[in-house]
Amino acid sequence: MTATTTATTTGATTTGALGGRAAIAGIGATEFSKESGRSELRLAVEACHGAIRDAGLRPAEVDGLVTFTQDANSEIAVARELGIEDLSFFSRVDYGGGAACGTVAHAAMAVATGQARAVVCYRAFNERSGHRFGQATGGQRGATSTGLEFSWHVPFGFATPAAWVAMHAQRYLHAYGATSEDFGRVTVAMRRHAATNPRAWFHGRPITLEEHQASRWIVDPLRLLDCCQESDGGVAVLVTSTERARDLAHPPAVISAAAQGTGPGQMMMFNYYSGDLTTLPAMGRVGDRLWRASGLTPKDVQTAILYDHFTPFVLIQLEELGFCARGEAKEFIRDGGIELGARLPVNPHGGQLGEAYIHGMNGIAEGARQIRRTAVNQVADVENVLVTAGTGVPTSGLVLTRG
Repeated sequence: MTATTTATTTGATTTGALGGRAAIAGIGATEFSKESGRSELRLAVEACHGAIRDAGLRPAEVDGLVTFTQDANSEIAVARELGIEDLSFFSRVDYGGGAACGTVAHAAMAVATGQARAVVCYRAFNERSGHRFGQATGGQRGATSTGLEFSWHVPFGFATPAAWVAMHAQRYLHAYGATSEDFGRVTVAMRRHAATNPRAWFHGRPITLEEHQASRWIVDPLRLLDCCQESDGGVAVLVTSTERARDLAHPPAVISAAAQGTGPGQMMMFNYYSGDLTTLPAMGRVGDRLWRASGLTPKDVQTAILYDHFTPFVLIQLEELGFCARGEAKEFIRDGGIELGARLPVNPHGGQLGEAYIHGMNGIAEGARQIRRTAVNQVADVENVLVTAGTGVPTSGLVLTRG
């Protein structure tokens, strides 16, 4: 997703995908719970209305909506309930959590190309009280390409996301001498951040490494506390032009770069045929595109919002994105390197392990708050934030810059 425009960011001049022409100007969210007690449509509308109101706009001023293919709430239903009078742009992005940053990329492209002036990206579900993604699945039924992929794996026990990730995790432990404790340090950090975030489900509930190690096995080598929670809730962000955003209610989170990507021979979260199981090629490609498009490097990022549905993939993301070399993420985190006040604070809001699992959209909202410098666990002097979407699947990412 590269175009031609120029924008100045801290430490670099960018000539990239969006070049700073669009920005996140509004954030909205419901509370995060295990039983919302209301429909997914209502959750979506609440989150979208919050984002519109936060930007200082009216629903009638919104002319675009973007969501996930998995979202149960159609764009026209959301528009109808919000009172949006005319949609000129609507889009959906596939591949589960990998769609998160892709929704913002689609919205930013619509704004940059004049197809819409204000686009809301949303995701809402009752993922704990309703359909639980973590439970075993029979796979995709019917004559679809995805159904064919699942048919080769589900009969052999690969029926849950935890099982799919465990294969990668086991190989990573073997190849680099990492341990379950290294995975646990990710959870400890996320829960410590969530403990001081009043919006987080695990607010006030940090854990120790010993508690991680005592948690029950889910799929070897993943323990219960290596797996993100299941949540009910909704999150939305409003994207408009950077120029317009500067006149709205909050400092804009400028979209300096946005990218989507797949790996070679990509499949749905069980990409066992691409070579090295200790890598996440799709994320590596997204990272390369983000750095090129933004003109930044990992050293220019003050905080990273990494998709933490399972702890092993946080370590591999640190390596794919260039924050450390292959196999060195365990050392990167052993001295608290991803905690607040360290070299790279990761998920100051607590991430999906600590705040909520809303398919990564709450991470995008946190990235915007960090840029605004209004986050509960605010990282000092934030100028650039990296945000990633779901890993193991075709994925996406963003670089947000203070503008």
